Amino acid sequence: MASKGQKFKHWSKEEKIRIVKKVVDEGKSSIQVAKEENISSSGMIRHWVRLYIEKGENALENKKKPGNPLIKYSNKKNLTKEEQLEYENMKLRIENELLKKGYLMKGDGTIVRFTK
Repeated sequence: MASKGQKFKHWSKEEKIRIVKKVVDEGKSSIQVAKEENISSSGMIRHWVRLYIEKGENALENKKKPGNPLIKYSNKKNLTKEEQLEYENMKLRIENELLKKGYLMKGDGTIVRFTK
């Protein structure tokens, strides 16, 4: 479990492949490799090895996280007419998706309660 303020290591695809090859090619255990690489979780290495064996090197690629699409508009003070329309359109799409899931909205767009 993560503790407050804990920083997580970001592993590139190349680093993951290098670590996995130590297990697959050199025949070392995931625990040995974890100690050598100063990784606290040998389970993470076993997961990488399983992905590598089942799906190949591309499975170890980091996935892009979507993030909040509205943030690029909410930080700007002066939006162009086109940006204002895109921002409003995105807000309406999000509201529509929430309504489909059973949420009620107040007039200002805040969520009231779940109705399912």
